[in-house]
Amino acid sequence: MKAIGLVLLVSLGLAHAAPYTPASDSEVVERLPGRASDPAIGRVDSLRKQLAARPSDVGLRLEIARRYFDLAMAQGDPRYVGYASAALAPLATSAADNADHWLLRGLIQQYSHEFEAALASLAKSSQLNPASPEPLSWRAAVYMVQARYPEALAECERLSPLADPLLGAGCSAYARASSGQLQTAFESLSKAVQNAAKTSPEMLLWLNTRLAEMAVRLQRNDVAENHFRSALKQGVTDQFLLGAYADFLLARQRPTEVLTLLAGWERSDILLLRLALAGRAANDPRATGWATQLRERFQAAALRGDKLHEQEAARFELDIEAQPAKALDLASRNYQEQKEPRDAEILMRAALAAKQPRAAVPALDWLRTSKYEDPMLTGLAEKLSTPGGAR
Repeated sequence: MKAIGLVLLVSLGLAHAAPYTPASDSEVVERLPGRASDPAIGRVDSLRKQLAARPSDVGLRLEIARRYFDLAMAQGDPRYVGYASAALAPLATSAADNADHWLLRGLIQQYSHEFEAALASLAKSSQLNPASPEPLSWRAAVYMVQARYPEALAECERLSPLADPLLGAGCSAYARASSGQLQTAFESLSKAVQNAAKTSPEMLLWLNTRLAEMAVRLQRNDVAENHFRSALKQGVTDQFLLGAYADFLLARQRPTEVLTLLAGWERSDILLLRLALAGRAANDPRATGWATQLRERFQAAALRGDKLHEQEAARFELDIEAQPAKALDLASRNYQEQKEPRDAEILMRAALAAKQPRAAVPALDWLRTSKYEDPMLTGLAEKLSTPGGAR
């Protein structure tokens, strides 16, 4: 897939469960949900049949691994990453000088939150193929997750001469908007999109989603909604967009629209959480079942020692289970690795609810030093910093 399709989407924390790696390519672990008519699933099934006849075909293995990874990102099912890992595993030594091998290795590592290893793998990919913007875009994504905005911006500037101008503009705007330049970043990216020639649906989805998020922070809600709808009109399956728009609707007390938007998306933990929240707000009878599914998934993950889902689990404990102490424990552990604005938000909200404001100090420090602009987060910080609060 082109870099524009998934660049920076890692920053939402899309991983939910440690991927299982089958023992061999022929092992059938489970039939994943998906229509037989789905061209993406049909294509990868066809490639697997070819691989059975040509198991030493490096290019074929890499293509299968990438298609599985892209399905995981689009559909929200981490089992696809397990299949990607299985396809890639035999190439560990034979493809040591293959840039695409290192790229895919880095993508799987970042999915598993092995961020430093991912940065190293992506750097190796870029070294082997200096003309490719994709490893640079993913390095920028990892730096954004870690709130290392100067490093992210440096990667954006490196990729700009190599990529579609809109990708470079969007990458830089995203980093600048997170470090005290929200208004100018929004204006410059808006102009770039308006003045651009025809571009791909994937690019338009990504740009409109970024602009929508910036508009929300600028309290221009009508503009934000227009951008969300423009992104949806591209007809590209993207759970990150669905999750972001669902959060926008939930924040504006429009839960029935969330139920319509996310119908049939129970397989994704991220979107199932939004369904449970919307169902509860709308008094939908399905809400209890959705909450039960989430509870069982998070309990199973805890038994496995899986820590990749802690942001969503913290939100579940706070907003559905009404367990602020448990939510705060999860949010605090999560923030040690992931420092996205959403990670800061759940940490701050859980600290307030648990009446332990000092637990939010890391998020407050990030908000102050980064100069990140968001009225909602600023309001939380003010509550935490009142007499008797975190300061």
